Amino acid sequence: MNIQRFDPGSRMSQAVVYNGFVFLAGQVASGAPGASVAEQTADVLKNIDALLARAGSDKTRLLSATIWLADMSTFDEMNPVWEAWLPAGQAPGRATVESKLAGPQYTVEIGIIAATGA
Repeated sequence: MNIQRFDPGSRMSQAVVYNGFVFLAGQVASGAPGASVAEQTADVLKNIDALLARAGSDKTRLLSATIWLADMSTFDEMNPVWEAWLPAGQAPGRATVESKLAGPQYTVEIGIIAATGA
């Protein structure tokens, strides 16, 4: 079976497709660093939509999500943005944890596993 990589770099690829699955690297708010948690969450989800589309999937095919928050006290700011983005009845398995992220300008990171449309 072929492995398809999107935006491969020396350390990671932004997305990898294999055997009917799409594995996304953790996405941060590259378009909104330093913005509010809600704004960063919206930016991350926009990035996820774009990557899933390139990989032949979409948010109706989510299987698993991991959300890392720099501060768990921002859960109530992130969660409504996430819930508004999800199609009704299509919520994946999900874990949300507090973690130090790659840089202080980032407050939210989201990793996704989805099924492809094939």
